[in-house]
Amino acid sequence: MSAAEEQRIQRVVTLAVMAVAAVVGTALVTTGPDDPPVPSVEAAAAPTAAPTVAPGTTTTTTTPPESTTVGDGSGGSTTASSSAATTTTAGDDPGALPQTDERPSASGPTFTAGVDGLWEAVRQDRPDLGLPFFFPERAYLQVKAISDPAGDYQNRLVANFDEDVHSLHAQLGPDAANAKFVGISVPDDQAVWVQPGEESNQLSYWRVYGSTLQYQVDGQPGSFPVTSLISWRGQWYVVHLGAIR
Repeated sequence: MSAAEEQRIQRVVTLAVMAVAAVVGTALVTTGPDDPPVPSVEAAAAPTAAPTVAPGTTTTTTTPPESTTVGDGSGGSTTASSSAATTTTAGDDPGALPQTDERPSASGPTFTAGVDGLWEAVRQDRPDLGLPFFFPERAYLQVKAISDPAGDYQNRLVANFDEDVHSLHAQLGPDAANAKFVGISVPDDQAVWVQPGEESNQLSYWRVYGSTLQYQVDGQPGSFPVTSLISWRGQWYVVHLGAIR
């Protein structure tokens, strides 16, 4: 074979090798690495956020029934079962909560606000102003072991309270608008712990008789009785303003 033929063959081989290399390089560029695996639906799902409850709404949670032990003020106790459903609301109504054996005191901001409201109810002849200091209805439903505690509460206790407020307002005379509150005397040392079974009750509470509210009209002193206060969760409330009936 001549030298010219050998050179021609080498050029052909070289061109063929270059062509193959170009084809392989193009394939690698266009194909690229394997695509990454697509995550599963479970892995991609975002965590579920807890529901948002707007302020002022009522929420109900269900819990196993439990017992509340209430002391009797002398070392004894009584036990009352709570409902399985517990309901709470914004601005909790104390009457919706269970009783405690805490002994109340005729002092503190809650008591002072209650007495102020009672005085204004009498001075203005507006019983509604005194109702925040009146024993809570839902507490009364828990306390009383009678057939219709709701009816008794509205038709007897609240109705009598309204009558007493009107009578006491009339007692202030024609210058009632200028009457001044002086103070209230509560004989705390005479408070007693009323047991279940007494006074048709199924729960206990503290009770005190003989409180007196003092006032002045045109410089003249006066007073009226707050016949009976009873407790709920460590606070005094009026249950009989005038005669018990």
